[in-house]
Amino acid sequence: MKRIVLCSYMLVATLVISQFAFGQSDKFVYAVTDLDQSGGGWNALRKLNLQTGQYSDVILNGLNPNYPVYDAVTKRQISTSLIDPKLGNYLSVPFNTGVAAIAFDSRNNRVYYTPMFIDQLRYIDLTTMKLYYITDKSFTNLGTMHADDSKSVSRMVITPGGDGYAITNDANTFIHFYPSGKSVKIESVGALIDDPSNQYISIHNRCGGYGGDMIADDNGNLYIVSGQNHVFKVNTNTRIATHIGSISGLPADFTTNGVAVDDRNMLILGSAVAKSWYAVDPVNWKAFPFATPKGVYKSSDLANSNLLKTKNIFTDVKTMGQFEAPLPSKIQVYPNPVMENVFTIQFNQLTPGDYYLELTDIMGRVTLQKKINVGGEQQTEKVNINPVWTRGVYLIKLRDQNSKELFTQKIVVQ
Repeated sequence: MKRIVLCSYMLVATLVISQFAFGQSDKFVYAVTDLDQSGGGWNALRKLNLQTGQYSDVILNGLNPNYPVYDAVTKRQISTSLIDPKLGNYLSVPFNTGVAAIAFDSRNNRVYYTPMFIDQLRYIDLTTMKLYYITDKSFTNLGTMHADDSKSVSRMVITPGGDGYAITNDANTFIHFYPSGKSVKIESVGALIDDPSNQYISIHNRCGGYGGDMIADDNGNLYIVSGQNHVFKVNTNTRIATHIGSISGLPADFTTNGVAVDDRNMLILGSAVAKSWYAVDPVNWKAFPFATPKGVYKSSDLANSNLLKTKNIFTDVKTMGQFEAPLPSKIQVYPNPVMENVFTIQFNQLTPGDYYLELTDIMGRVTLQKKINVGGEQQTEKVNINPVWTRGVYLIKLRDQNSKELFTQKIVVQ
C-alpha cells in the first residue's frame, strides 16, 4: 500500500478472535510486486505458494504499454487512447501509477484492482488473461486523484459470495461492488465510522488507519490491518470500524501493505518496504517470520479468497502457530453477548485444581480477577459484571497455578 509515515506512539492492546475451523481452499496468494526482486515498484502480478514460500514468474507485466485491454461492458478491445493531462495515455499501461489494491474473485476467476491515482476499477480474467477496464463509471467519484493519497483506494477484498469492498486511505469512501449482468455494479455507501472506544486510534488517522489491506471473515465482517499494523473490525452494515488492537512481534520499521489468510487461518503480511514477510496468529495478534527460502519481493498488496474463521467462539491459545492441547470442548462461556451483567463459565472434565480467571477491556486493562477451584467433572461458575462498566468487547483469560495461559475468549457486554 501507499508508504505510511511512521508514528511515535504504540497501543498496547490485544484481543482474541476465536476460530476453530480451517480447511481453507487457497494455499496461495496473488501479490503485486516489482518486476525485479531488488526493486520496490508496484507494477507486476505474481503468485506466491504459501506451502513452499516460492514465487511464480510474472503473471502480468503491468508496465507493458502494448498489453491489449478491453471494455468490460462491450467486451471489445479498446483501440482509442484516453489521454490524461498529467499521466498521458494511461489506458495503454495496466498498472500505471502503481497498484495498491487487488482482490481475488474466486467465483469468476478474476483479479480486480485499481491504480493508485486513476479512478477506475479494472480486472484480469485469469482464464483468458484478458484485461478489462470498467469505462462507463468511475470507481470512487472523487474526481482527480493526482498526488492525493487520501483519495487512493488502498484496501480491497471480495468475499466468496461475490461481494467486493474497497476503502480509500482516509476511510471516507467505502465502496461496494459486484458483478451485475454484463458489467460490474459499483456503489459508494458512505464513510467508515469510528467506534467510540477507538479513542485516539482512528480509522481516519494518517498515522493509525491509512494504508494496509483488508480481509473478510466468515461472519460478514471485514478486518483492516493498517500500514501501522493496527487492526480494525468493520461492520459492513453499520460501517462502524472498531479498533481491536495492534500486531506485536514485528520489526520497528515494518509497515503492512498486503494481508491474506492462509490455510491454517493465519494472517500473512507482506510489506512494500521490509525485506521479510510475517504470519500473524489472530488469537493473540502476535507475528512470527514467514519463510521465503529464496527471499522476498516487496509487495504493495496481497489477495486470495480465504476467509478469517471467527464463528466458533471457543479456542485454545496458540504460540508461533503451534496448537496447545485442545480446550474448547472442556471450557465454555455463555451467554455471549452478555445481556444481564452475568455470564457462566463451564468446566467439563478439566484437571482438578486452582485456576485463575482474568477479564480485561479493549485497552488491556484488568477489570476483574477471580480464583476458581475446579474439583468435579462438570462445574459451572457465575461471573458478575459491574453494571457501570463500559459496554463493549472484553477478553477472558484462564491460567493454571503456574500462570500458564490455557484459554482465551472474546465476549461482548451489551
